[in-house]
Amino acid sequence: MTSLGTASAAPGEVDTGRLPIGETRDGARAGLPVCVINGDEAGKTLYIQAASDGDELNGVGVVRELVPQLDPTELSGTILVVGIVNVYGFRVAEHRNPIDDTKMNRAYPGDEHGTSSERIAAATFEAVQRADLALDLHQGSTSRMIHETRVRCGPRHHLHDECLSLAKTFDCGHVLDQKGPDGQLARAAPDEGIPTIDPELGGAVGLDPESIDTGVEGVMNVLTAYGFLDGEITNGEQTRATGFEQYGAPAGGLVDFELDLGDSVEQGDRLFRVTDAFGRVKAETTADVDGVFWRTRRLPQVATGEYVCSVGTDVDTV
Repeated sequence: MTSLGTASAAPGEVDTGRLPIGETRDGARAGLPVCVINGDEAGKTLYIQAASDGDELNGVGVVRELVPQLDPTELSGTILVVGIVNVYGFRVAEHRNPIDDTKMNRAYPGDEHGTSSERIAAATFEAVQRADLALDLHQGSTSRMIHETRVRCGPRHHLHDECLSLAKTFDCGHVLDQKGPDGQLARAAPDEGIPTIDPELGGAVGLDPESIDTGVEGVMNVLTAYGFLDGEITNGEQTRATGFEQYGAPAGGLVDFELDLGDSVEQGDRLFRVTDAFGRVKAETTADVDGVFWRTRRLPQVATGEYVCSVGTDVDTV
């Protein structure tokens, strides 16, 4: 029998339940929705979580599509799933945990006696530590993004190669291989010996079917390559960036982009222009470096100095 919170599944079974995280402001018990998929045969353990940022729903969409497809009688090993990590943010469609105004993916490994976000992080991190590898599903909630997997442990980390291999196996086309901020799950879990990646599945408000399909396919690649499911996969070549060049608005107005996400960028290429409401061009911005057009803001209106887009730099293939 394998348990996560109130979910318990014997070999060949699936169960759902709640992972306790304390109480809400009215004293009601609070818990995260969880699922245990316990394979018929022994094997590795995979941990999956979604919506640590409460408005990033594509990961929830992946979980919703993935779990019904998995037959535990055909599975080796165990899959532990936390379907919604930041339940407080999810309920009000906010990025941060509104209880303590914290970005959940900066709270790991957490503190079981700490703030709301630290307690949630601690509860989920305990589950992560039972796994052999982990996937932390994200998206660009306020940005348009290419599909990418993020390796956040840093190139000098002793698990870097294992994390990069996991990112390549997920196989969504692009990899950002750059050490992440303190408190990210994909930074903290490798320190405990667990290869972990942070797939960023596009960017949208709500659920984006194409991004969700990419995520489901990525998880299935991982399940097959790491022996949870029978079969073989052939990974495509991944475009990797190890740096970012960010660009802000030189004037206020409306942004028009000159490139599509994923396009190659050469120094001097025009990235975007800013116009006023009457179509008069107020400013243009060109690339300072070569790279890949990686990310843009979602809404066109900008104030002077506001974030507009990013170019992935130091690009190669892996």
